[in-house]
Amino acid sequence: MIAEHSLVVLDCNPPHDKLHRGDVGTVVHVYKGGRGYEVEFVDGGGRTVALVTVSTEDVRPIEAGELLHTRRTT
Repeated sequence: MIAEHSLVVLDCNPPHDKLHRGDVGTVVHVYKGGRGYEVEFVDGGGRTVALVTVSTEDVRPIEAGELLHTRRTT
């Protein structure tokens, strides 16, 4: 199970039109012992871009050695 406040990688087709596979978000809530997660995705200024509910198959923990990158949402 992924813990609250953990960074996760979106590992599915995006559930929101502003998201892309590979985007990094933060788990803000864990549902039913890890059956699902509420994940917040923010921009570089800390503004929420999307807050989505995903299943365990839709995200994975970020791993050491993975490089974060940026892109514009507009």
